[in-house]
Amino acid sequence: MGATGSKLEKALGDQFPEGERYFGLENFGNTCYCNSVLQALYFCVPFREQLLEYYANNKNTVDAEENLLTCLADLFTQVSSQKKKTGVIAPKRFVQRLKKQNELFRSYMHQDAHEFLNFLLNELVDILEKEAQTSKSDQGMPSEKVANGPSGSQREPLVTWVHKNFQGILTNETRCLRCETVTARDETFFDLSLDIEQNTSITSCLKNFSSTETLNAEDKFFCDKCCSLQEAQKRMKIKK
Repeated sequence: MGATGSKLEKALGDQFPEGERYFGLENFGNTCYCNSVLQALYFCVPFREQLLEYYANNKNTVDAEENLLTCLADLFTQVSSQKKKTGVIAPKRFVQRLKKQNELFRSYMHQDAHEFLNFLLNELVDILEKEAQTSKSDQGMPSEKVANGPSGSQREPLVTWVHKNFQGILTNETRCLRCETVTARDETFFDLSLDIEQNTSITSCLKNFSSTETLNAEDKFFCDKCCSLQEAQKRMKIKK
């Protein structure tokens, strides 16, 4: 390391993770929201590894169309393949593609990192789903699985590696206070909006998220068993 080592390398010394790269991302005036999310995603190791694997499998595709997925994969590959352990990279190609794709990010105003993360993850899922459908069509296979359902033609959504890393399941439970019948419905999510209080923990915030709410007055619940509006208790449980 010697005199050429960065302050970060010197500070970490022998504790610097083997094979890891710590690179800052250049800010193009108002892209701190974007850089923050990109850094968080890069250090989500399972996501990074699958993205790098995707890049390795697809980089030689002749007719590959540039999109946010290919630009993100290219950026992560640039960072992970650096000879130096620390430094700065300009995510110019990714930011240009982002602005081209969504006019919301073309202005010089600061944007919300959470909104950007939602947009990016959904965009990656759309790209992977389209590629999977195209691949199946080229092989003469049905583009989606057909599951046995009441109608006989219920389609199963494709589960991508983005889903496997980030998607969870919420159970929305409602209990009628008259007949005690519990109605439960599962919903998928990529993120949770938690009320963060001072001097508390994520565990505590998650407990508050799942706290019971009483539905009464104008907010009464229509119970199918009672066939009328009834007072009820409602809560959201994190199933997965």
